[in-house]
Amino acid sequence: MSAPAIPLLELRNISKVYGGGLFSKRTATALNDFSLVIAHDPPTITAVVGESGSGKTTMARLLLGLETPTTGAVLYQGKDLRGCSRAEWRGVRRDLQAIFQDPFGVYNSFYKVDHVLTTPIAKFKMARSRADAQEQIEGALRAVGLRPEETLGRFPHQLSGGQRQRIMVARTLLLRPKIIVADEPVSMIDASLRVTVLANLLQLKREFGISLIYITHDLATAYQISDRIIVLNRGEIVEAGDPEQIVKHPQHPYTKLLIGSIPLPDPKRRWGDTLPDGAAGPDTMDEQVSLATSGHTGQDDP
Repeated sequence: MSAPAIPLLELRNISKVYGGGLFSKRTATALNDFSLVIAHDPPTITAVVGESGSGKTTMARLLLGLETPTTGAVLYQGKDLRGCSRAEWRGVRRDLQAIFQDPFGVYNSFYKVDHVLTTPIAKFKMARSRADAQEQIEGALRAVGLRPEETLGRFPHQLSGGQRQRIMVARTLLLRPKIIVADEPVSMIDASLRVTVLANLLQLKREFGISLIYITHDLATAYQISDRIIVLNRGEIVEAGDPEQIVKHPQHPYTKLLIGSIPLPDPKRRWGDTLPDGAAGPDTMDEQVSLATSGHTGQDDP
């Protein structure tokens, strides 16, 4: 019998407790006994869903190595991140990339947007020449639906939120990571542009074989793009499984509360309601999720 394959990424029974220092005995548990396994193949999108304070961002910081767990371990290809050498960390940093919530806050307003694309190429020595670097950058921008001639050479404030966020998707694509942690990547983008960015995230999985951990408070978008949903409440997993099962047949009261909070275009209707008198409308779950998440007008930002 062959040995089981080592996961690409594993969070093994991790907990994170803050406080309890020299000057205060008070503690706060941000994450409690959380486990997650991401296999090498096939690439997947795992959504971690919960309200603010549920432990989502703490989990992201732990798996990115920005914090260390109080108990448990974060393992990348079987190795505990706490035992990585400087050289090993360099490889981990390239393989584990992040897309953050605020598509403006990650930019330095004094630099043109080119800076966030040229920096990783230089840092990881990815190009043989300046022309090679330029070709890679333009290819990554085109892959996410941006025209290089309309994007490069401009300052962050000269671009829309959707464009700035897609540049960050292009940046991660340049590095060809194995896993991307997307922390609320569409929450600060206009509703009409969310579909475009979500489509870019799906593209990373389908076309480039990159797995994603999609962190969100929005169960509707999680249902729309993920292969698996984990529901967090006060630092603990309350429900996990297939999106169809989680959304259509929730078991935990907190999951039911999240579903009940999904807004619909018609303020008189609630999630799952059907229209009276046989009137046409978005009666199926897929149709309601699509309406609740997109607000799409068929027009993208320039």
